[in-house]
Amino acid sequence: MTTFLVILIILAAIATVVALIRGIITFLRTTEEDLKGSHGPSASGLKQNKMMMARIGFQALAVLIVALLLLMTGGGR
Repeated sequence: MTTFLVILIILAAIATVVALIRGIITFLRTTEEDLKGSHGPSASGLKQNKMMMARIGFQALAVLIVALLLLMTGGGR
């Protein structure tokens, strides 16, 4: 079970990094027109928000799995 949780932690960490990189790339592709648009949020802004929310979700999942792993192993005692 411990090995399975470690694999899940690694997968959650990879997903976090991928979401972070995709969000940063979308941020870097933001144009001046996207920033000055007054018709609500731009498609770029919505994608940035989606990627950053995904990153937060993956980070939370990784932290929960680490906490579960520590509880199962006795915290290294």
